[in-house]
Amino acid sequence: MNLLRRAMSRGPARSIQTIDDYAAALDAFSFNGNVYPFGVTQQTLNGETERVTQTLNGYASQAFGANSVVFACMSVRMLVFAAARFQYQRFSLGRPSELFGTETLRILEAPWPGGTTQDLLSRMIQDADLTGNSYWTLADNELVRLRPDWVGIVLEPRRIGGGHVGFRRIGYTYTEGGPGSGAEPTLFRAKDVAHFAPLADPLATYRGMSWLTPIIRDVINDGLMARHKGKFFENGATPNMIVSFKETVTKQQFKEFIEATEDAHRGVNNAYKTLYLGGGADVEVVGNSFEQMSFSSVQGHGETRIAAAAGVPPVIVGLSEGLQAATYSNYAQARRRFADGTAHPLWGNAAGSLSTLMPVPTGSRLWYDARDIPFLREDRRDAADIASVKAQTVRTYIDAGFDADAAIRATESEDLSLLLGSHSGLFSVQLQPPVTVAAPDTSTDDADPSSDDAPADDSTESGD
Repeated sequence: MNLLRRAMSRGPARSIQTIDDYAAALDAFSFNGNVYPFGVTQQTLNGETERVTQTLNGYASQAFGANSVVFACMSVRMLVFAAARFQYQRFSLGRPSELFGTETLRILEAPWPGGTTQDLLSRMIQDADLTGNSYWTLADNELVRLRPDWVGIVLEPRRIGGGHVGFRRIGYTYTEGGPGSGAEPTLFRAKDVAHFAPLADPLATYRGMSWLTPIIRDVINDGLMARHKGKFFENGATPNMIVSFKETVTKQQFKEFIEATEDAHRGVNNAYKTLYLGGGADVEVVGNSFEQMSFSSVQGHGETRIAAAAGVPPVIVGLSEGLQAATYSNYAQARRRFADGTAHPLWGNAAGSLSTLMPVPTGSRLWYDARDIPFLREDRRDAADIASVKAQTVRTYIDAGFDADAAIRATESEDLSLLLGSHSGLFSVQLQPPVTVAAPDTSTDDADPSSDDAPADDSTESGD
């Protein structure tokens, strides 16, 4: 902790000194009073603090709270992500094996009074989606959320061979109200904070990046198109026009008409208003209707790019382009793509991040259990086929002489090492060596009583 305090006491934020600092100052744009970065450049203090850029308010209000496509994508990610549970997973011969639970997992099942695992995971993925980072710490037997844009990552220069090679993380700072609030920052050691950053920022060492950053232009364009449609219905569908005048109109009159027309009709906010003309004016329509300019197609392409950045297939979200080609088979394939390519990596990352705060048993890891998530259940027929194959596998192990319990555990965990030491020593009859059985000896020392040479029975009465 002393090292952490010394690193934070080295001075205020430095001014622009390098081309990277200059790029960080220029590489952003403003929209509706909010600043959005095109590419977030790593920001450091003299105390080597890596801080999330101030985008949470903008992304939360102008993207998640104001754009239906972003809201739909984030909601699908959140609902599926929050359905998992946490368990410990043993390692057997270096390979992940069976899942198990202990009393120490209760902090993840009830992270705060009235909270659940679903509440915890919902806040984690929401923070990560909006800022690229989610921070949590333990206090009074509760998991406490640290607002991402109020957290700084304290770095120390890494010395290798007498030179400076990158940075190493030594802790975190949290300033209630934000870095500019004037509040005293709270210091945390690196091992006391769970840092969930599923998408790494290429220009930072440890900080994550929001998936909204690369497609903020598409988000803004989608919002403009929504406003465009609103003006269409508010003021009436009026395409672009060319207005011409007779030769009797003076130049001054022409200029005055242009100024008045542009003041009243130029810009998105003035679109589709009724145009009033004086005598001698001639109007020619040159604009396109929604159908002529393929408005739905253009908007659908933008929605698809947003869904692609979120890692959610459009058919899962219910976007127009996804529904146009939607079939049961396509939906099943899209669901598996979302599960395998988005959900499972996020769960694994979250489990690894939270393990910093957990007493993980030796030879195990904190992991997730997705077996009870309805969204990920396969079709009933597929599930029945899988169960049948598992049953046949267990039967094969038992017939080969393995213990039944060990056969079930090995099949469920997909870990054949669990069969070690469980063999009964008995093998199937097909594996027994052939046995030669001697033919029975038919010879005998006693005479056959039924033969003709047999002596007569003394008890036989003679007939005199």
